[in-house]
Amino acid sequence: MTLQQLYVVLLIGGVVLLASIAAARTAHRLGLPSLLLFLAVGVIVGEDVIGLPFDDAQLAQALGTSALAVILVDGGLTTRWADLRRLLAPAGVLALAGVGISVGVTAAGAHYLLGMDLHLALLLGAIVSSTDAAAVFAVLRSLPLPQKVTALLEAESGFNDAPTIILVLVFSTSLADLPSPAAVAGNVLFQLSVGAVLGLLIGWLGVIALRHIALPATGLYPLATVAFGILAFAAGGATGASGIIAAYLSGLVLGNSKLPHRAATRSFAEGAGWLAQIGLFVMLGLLVTPSELPSAILPALGVGLILLLVARPVSVALCLLPFRTPWQEQVFISWAGLRGAVPIVLATFPIVAGVDGARDLLNIVFVLVVIFTLVQGPTLAALARLLGLTHSGRLRDVEVETAPLDVLDADLLTATVPPGSRLAGVAVFELRLPRPTVVTLIVRDGTTLVPEAATVLRAGDELLLITTPATREATERRLRAVGRSGKLARWLGEAGAPESVDEGRGEG
Repeated sequence: MTLQQLYVVLLIGGVVLLASIAAARTAHRLGLPSLLLFLAVGVIVGEDVIGLPFDDAQLAQALGTSALAVILVDGGLTTRWADLRRLLAPAGVLALAGVGISVGVTAAGAHYLLGMDLHLALLLGAIVSSTDAAAVFAVLRSLPLPQKVTALLEAESGFNDAPTIILVLVFSTSLADLPSPAAVAGNVLFQLSVGAVLGLLIGWLGVIALRHIALPATGLYPLATVAFGILAFAAGGATGASGIIAAYLSGLVLGNSKLPHRAATRSFAEGAGWLAQIGLFVMLGLLVTPSELPSAILPALGVGLILLLVARPVSVALCLLPFRTPWQEQVFISWAGLRGAVPIVLATFPIVAGVDGARDLLNIVFVLVVIFTLVQGPTLAALARLLGLTHSGRLRDVEVETAPLDVLDADLLTATVPPGSRLAGVAVFELRLPRPTVVTLIVRDGTTLVPEAATVLRAGDELLLITTPATREATERRLRAVGRSGKLARWLGEAGAPESVDEGRGEG
């Protein structure tokens, strides 16, 4: 590549990146998932429109898998272990048994109802059975849902990529060469267990190193943290294990440890995750040929309806049956099984393996992702409200890069007093928040005020609180308790249990 060619490549890349960032803003304002507009940017830049050729499925597979690793490291770094630990069992069942059930039901429907070849039906079922981490992280974290539901969907999307990739690789061979179910189960167990051990080990080593090695510049800490996640991904792949699960778990360990410059690290990881998403979706948009897509619309609609209305609800209902999950949460989890980049990346595997009809599978998967993301993504908020799952008073993290919270070992939270909450009418001093938690600011009717001890809260107030990691959970429980039972909550026996524990009570 000459220097002039490099300038052209950088020029095109910069324009595409800025166009994608503008598309993300547009998507947010319209209430659409960003991935759709990223895909659209790739299609527009591609050979059928502007004319940039790209049809290297093997390169797309390699780059796409690497981008998924970055996205999962970001997901692990920003996932709270306190929210996840009680959901490991249901998330694991959904990621393993749920994938198997979804593959079987979708493949059966595609074969018997749509007349698809059995081999291609199995491949298609495996490709679309995985929920997409990038789509789930991007969409759900903006909704005021019960923490149990959000954490369960995020954990499932982080865990289910690994078994899905294994099944896609297995079905990319001929039916005559398929291994026995026992061999497949053994392969899945090996990849997941070894990948998990490597991810936890490398994450732990990263925590020790970053705590005890003084780096010469603040900006090196975020780089080193993400590098440990990528190291876990590479180590998993090099040993024949799951690099995807290793990347997610290493990020989880690093993100939940007391490391220097945590706010800067999370901000950097979020930027890296966005860059990976943009590059991934634009590249996948480049990979498809728009003129070939119309013939894939009907098969995509048929398979998508089977997946959305039959396979996903059946797998969720069966997998969550032992955990007594309320039906409202099951309905939402079923509908929120978003598909995104992962199925399109997985569709490149049979192309690389030389499976007959694999290019048609790619077109079907691409159309399915676009159509059903348009159907599912914008309707999630309305469905959550309809099912009574929306909690406008849910506490949210606030990222403040200029505040020295790492030095103070503090967390910054915001909570809104929703209509009907018994927080309204309570004075700040009557909250009796655990020390050293303090309400530092109230936003009321578009104006800000610094509260005094006697300031009385009103419906619609947004509170800004500073707490510490040690008292954060107690602070959240106290706010929930007062929201449900008022300032006498403790005397009334209300302890402010999380939604997943105290499902029988109404939210404040």
